Amino acid sequence: MSDRFAHQLRLDQIRDGKRLDLVADEAERAAIAKRLDLPRLERLEAHVTLSRTGDIVRASGRLAAALEQNCVITNDPVPAHVDEPFELLFMPEPPVSAPEEEIELGESDLDVVFHDGAVIDLGTSLADTLALSLNPYPRSASADAALKEAGVMSETEASPFAVLAKLKKGDA
Repeated sequence: MSDRFAHQLRLDQIRDGKRLDLVADEAERAAIAKRLDLPRLERLEAHVTLSRTGDIVRASGRLAAALEQNCVITNDPVPAHVDEPFELLFMPEPPVSAPEEEIELGESDLDVVFHDGAVIDLGTSLADTLALSLNPYPRSASADAALKEAGVMSETEASPFAVLAKLKKGDA
């Protein structure tokens, strides 16, 4: 089983303005869920419009998913929905540079995916986009109670302003 949302497109078959509606099947969702350490990935869809200028392909559209993540405190499942616009730029792999040469990436370079000149891997790029859209610290409804039970202060109790307020009242 591959961890890919298998939608590779041959560069010579991409027409400017081509529209695609991609839906991950059960096996693809299971593989992506495993790769992203998700308890469940119920739905993954992408609506994509492709535009092409020479060897450069721009994919823009909307990514939608229904899933569960593990709570970072209790490990309980936390339902989540992703509905995000995206824009990816597929460009030819740059020539190999000297190892000492440092490459500076600007903000506009962050959604660039390199291709080999023959195929773009739209599916894997969309799975990567999903990964970047996930909440990095999902918390279940019982997370605060679990922290309190473990003796961990809440964010409001730990803030310097809360400490100052207690000092002002004479509680500290």
